[in-house]
Amino acid sequence: MTVETIGTYAVAIFLLIGSAFVMIGVIGLLKFNDPMTRLHAPTKVGTIGIGMLLMASMAHSFILGEPSIHELLIMAFLFVTAPISANFIAKVNIHHGVSEAPPAPPRDGMWATLNSPDNDQNVEDTKQV
Repeated sequence: MTVETIGTYAVAIFLLIGSAFVMIGVIGLLKFNDPMTRLHAPTKVGTIGIGMLLMASMAHSFILGEPSIHELLIMAFLFVTAPISANFIAKVNIHHGVSEAPPAPPRDGMWATLNSPDNDQNVEDTKQV
């Protein structure tokens, strides 16, 4: 077996794994009804699927002898922004009352952004006057 043959098999495996993860994400996005459960499918599974497809692209360019690191930059951007955007979408759904609020944690009245401290409420009251 030559290096090109092994590389071709590696690219095929990356493509199969990536497409399987993307397909699972699409099925989850279509199947779930609640916005909060629907949020998990594209952010968690889709990120790994797109990452594997980008790995296949990188491996293929290395096999051809034209190495490219653009895919690494795309993966870094994707892995940094997907969890942050998912967190913001979840907070918006909680604040708009689209989904149920998470249970209150023990001994803490300031969980995430659901409750604001008393001094913040006072500041908001003075702004309205």
